[in-house]
Amino acid sequence: MRALILSDIHANLEALNAVLEAAAPFDALWNLGDVVGYGASPNETIALMREKAQFNVRGNHDRVCCGLTSALGFNPVARAAANWTREAMTQENREWLAAVPQGPIDLEKAAGIAGVSLAHGSPLNEDQYILTMRDAWAPLQQSTAITFIGHTHLQGGFSQKAHDWHEVRPRYKSRDEADTWALPIPPGTRHLINPGSVGQPRDHDWRAAFAIYDTEAAEIIYHRVPYDVTAAQGRILLAGLPERLAERLRSGR
Repeated sequence: MRALILSDIHANLEALNAVLEAAAPFDALWNLGDVVGYGASPNETIALMREKAQFNVRGNHDRVCCGLTSALGFNPVARAAANWTREAMTQENREWLAAVPQGPIDLEKAAGIAGVSLAHGSPLNEDQYILTMRDAWAPLQQSTAITFIGHTHLQGGFSQKAHDWHEVRPRYKSRDEADTWALPIPPGTRHLINPGSVGQPRDHDWRAAFAIYDTEAAEIIYHRVPYDVTAAQGRILLAGLPERLAERLRSGR
């Protein structure tokens, strides 16, 4: 099985379409949350996830934008985007987003896929960022073999086998073209895998990020793919969203 893992789309339709085209063919799509927020195409990105994703996990921006929790904890730019998104979404999409489950989702229980779970932030706390080995230690001790996470907008992850611990950072040859990097999954290892952000990367790489989990090859293939940043920026500006949200797409931070 080839499962496409997406996270942090953030209503960036141009990036999402580029990812879906580059990732094909795939057998399943697992969405780790934050479909909306920041970008200017919330209804379009939700429609694609409703159509294509077999599993969806809610993100913190999803939770705020559909009205489950307040935006007061967000910084002013994120708060402005969340308030705009709440008004821009259709009632049907707000209701769908509000019903998306909190992670982690155990795929063995949900679909008979052993050793895999899905979360937005830490599997121990959906709002916690896993940025360092210290952050990863407790979740890895209590997780399934592979837990896919998002939230940080940083592609990579953490791996552990017995007393060996490793931080995973893909190493690409290109900074402008489509590129891939494969991570083998040896037996007996545990992994926290972040596919990166589709719509707003923050690892100084502007390209849309995603991952493919190939169960037969026992590997995870990280991907970066170019997309029409100018069009995505134009949508943000035309919507009247903060200019910072358009500017950061080009720099990837």
